[in-house]
Amino acid sequence: MYRYNALYSLDGLAVVNVKDNPPMKDMFKLLMFPESRIFQAENAKIKREWLEVLEETKRALSEKRRREQEEAAAPRGPPQVTSKATNPFEDDEEEEPAVPEVEEENVDLSMEWIQELPEDLDVCIAQRDFEGAVDLLDKLNHYLEDKPSPPPVKELRAKVEERVRQLTEVLVFELSPDRSLRGGPKATRRAVSQLIRLGQCTKACELFLRNRAAAVHTAIRQLRIEGATLLYIHKLCHVFFTSLLETAREFEIDFAGTDSGCYSAFVVWARSAMGMFVDAFSKQVFDSKESLSTAAECVKVAKEHCQQLGDIGLDLTFIIHALLVKDIQGALHSYKEIIIEATKHRNSEEMWRRMNLMTPEALGKLKEEMKSCGVSNFEQYTGDDCWVNLSYTVVAFTKQTMGFLEEALKLYFPELHMVLLESLVEIILVAVQHVDYSLRCEQDPEKKAFIRQNASFLYETVLPVVEKRFEEGVGKPAKQLQDLRNASRLIRVNPESTTSVV
Repeated sequence: MYRYNALYSLDGLAVVNVKDNPPMKDMFKLLMFPESRIFQAENAKIKREWLEVLEETKRALSEKRRREQEEAAAPRGPPQVTSKATNPFEDDEEEEPAVPEVEEENVDLSMEWIQELPEDLDVCIAQRDFEGAVDLLDKLNHYLEDKPSPPPVKELRAKVEERVRQLTEVLVFELSPDRSLRGGPKATRRAVSQLIRLGQCTKACELFLRNRAAAVHTAIRQLRIEGATLLYIHKLCHVFFTSLLETAREFEIDFAGTDSGCYSAFVVWARSAMGMFVDAFSKQVFDSKESLSTAAECVKVAKEHCQQLGDIGLDLTFIIHALLVKDIQGALHSYKEIIIEATKHRNSEEMWRRMNLMTPEALGKLKEEMKSCGVSNFEQYTGDDCWVNLSYTVVAFTKQTMGFLEEALKLYFPELHMVLLESLVEIILVAVQHVDYSLRCEQDPEKKAFIRQNASFLYETVLPVVEKRFEEGVGKPAKQLQDLRNASRLIRVNPESTTSVV
């Protein structure tokens, strides 16, 4: 075995005198100049000798640091008190006793795990062992709790704080949208939990919600728009509300027991996510000018999925109502205008003749349609064979108006009450004014009697059915419809005049 003598310099590095041993010289060159290249031992024996020297050097360095800390914490000697010269002319006054200096408590930092803590933190961060890194930090904080902060402790804390900053940066990157969004919200749990342990709950909440927003946005964008609109809406609602439900459950697990402000942040995020959903929903349903029945079915599907969130105590129905109210108002207004234009067109071609459906099948179908509209006494307006003692215009108006009301009630929520009510009044007025005008202008007594029969059906059958169905749908009566029915009721007609009292 080669002989060598090892001495230790003031900075703790080994200065070795190696006799006739070039490999050992290289090894100690590496100790003195760590930035130099790495040397490889020629065989196992030399490698073992190297490791022994390294261990001896580490022990000497640890002992040296311990002695330095003990010397720094050692109490100072009492200050020398100079003798006071005797002065007979001075009053004898008792001097106040000197206040002893407070001895600074010594904090033992010589333990091996504390000495190697910064390097261990570096290893944990490099190996992505986030839990191990935070465990080491908790252990140190617990050890230094209620202890003073002499310069060695401050120096150690400065080194540790730098590692905490690096660990935080890595955890933030783990939660960034640039990372893979696969795995759902559970994939974020590891990074979120460690950030919370580091005392950065607000940052963890913000990053978690930002990550989930990016995931929801990506899922919506990846949906292919194909087939019927209702089919796409079913897919959209399933993807969005499932993601929202999973996010809410994971949030409740991750942030249980934290500041209540995090829950407020989640509600704000949920509203923002709902806005993202409504944008995609409205673009496909309302911007494409779908029929009112299709729009009503789509809104019904969205409401049903939204109500599922009530299972976890999250009610966002009012949000979806507030976000959809403008689009639904536009749809109701557009369909109202379509009905009014169609009614006016039929009115312009009105001949006031009875309907002849030609076949019993057609008559039976009409009876079923009127029954589904709520007109239960339609039988009394049917005549012999396939005749109906009503005008085609009045029958078509009845079916179209009741169809509009049924679809509108599927879209109904309190914010739309006046919009729906005013739309119904406008539609009904078109038919009422047409009957009133025909009664005043028609001179043929037979046709005038037929017009009165249609007016009676309109005032005494159709309007009460509309009023009743509206009250059932919204839960309260509509005074405007009652006033319209009462004001439009046919009271008296002077057969010798072209005017009528209605």
